[in-house]
Amino acid sequence: MDIRHLRYFVTVADHGSITRAAEELGMEQPPLSQQIKQLEQKLGVALFERQTRGVKLTEIGATLLPRARTILDLQAQFLVTAHGLARGELGHIRLGLAGAVPLLPLIPLAIRRFRESAPDVTLSLEESNTPALCAALHDHSTDLAIIRPPVPDPTRLSVFHLLDEPTVIALPRGHRLAHHPVISLDMVAKDPLIIFPRELGPGFHDAILSAYQLAGVTPPMGQQAPQIAGTVPLVAAGLGVSVVPRSLSQIHAGGVTFHTLSEPAPRATLAVAIRSGQNMPLVSRFVKILRTACRKWENMSLEDQVPAADV
Repeated sequence: MDIRHLRYFVTVADHGSITRAAEELGMEQPPLSQQIKQLEQKLGVALFERQTRGVKLTEIGATLLPRARTILDLQAQFLVTAHGLARGELGHIRLGLAGAVPLLPLIPLAIRRFRESAPDVTLSLEESNTPALCAALHDHSTDLAIIRPPVPDPTRLSVFHLLDEPTVIALPRGHRLAHHPVISLDMVAKDPLIIFPRELGPGFHDAILSAYQLAGVTPPMGQQAPQIAGTVPLVAAGLGVSVVPRSLSQIHAGGVTFHTLSEPAPRATLAVAIRSGQNMPLVSRFVKILRTACRKWENMSLEDQVPAADV
């Protein structure tokens, strides 16, 4: 049965006349009458009683009419949803965020920009580490993730560079260098370095140690933090110093001061990862907005980047 038959049936029932229904449908009366007869033959029931002036629903026709309307309504909803999904205006997107990423001002602002452009889209967020987020992409429990490269399995993911965030050094309050606005790594060569486990973010972990190496120093290793943002409370406890993304300086942890690092200073690189070959308009829409926001952010002056600027 063609769904057109249901539309013909409902239109004739609404008008009580095949002639008037044909006018609304933009067709001739004889073909419409033939289509109604074909529908009745396929169903094996009479839908209308033919009268001198128009038609009248049979008892069976009256019973089937609301069901026909429901099917047509569902078809209309199906088409609206399909078109919305194709345009990236409807659906659900699952976004993964690597450690401390939400603290970078442009990330929540990019999310807000996406929500404003697609208000009917449901967005869920999950914060984790880069390897776990890549695994979530592989098993389809996450649609895209903002990660700290490199990724464990680059052949199965498409990774797009977003930005290289400057880093700062976190010192416990009362540290001998607390009044220095700019600090070099050789100045803290004897201070225990608080760092997160390498498996949580090998790229950033290695960048920090490489910067120390370029500065010609090997710091004593302090206590490991459970995550990147977890280094700040350990610094506040006086257990050492830590090199962190500059966005972490927004954490109002008592007992910590943040200072600009002179070169060589590592960068906290961010990228967005999606499954290779993925074709989701919603994901493409979000990635486009995110990459645009990152380009604008990198072109800002340091003063405009912190505090948050509306990108």
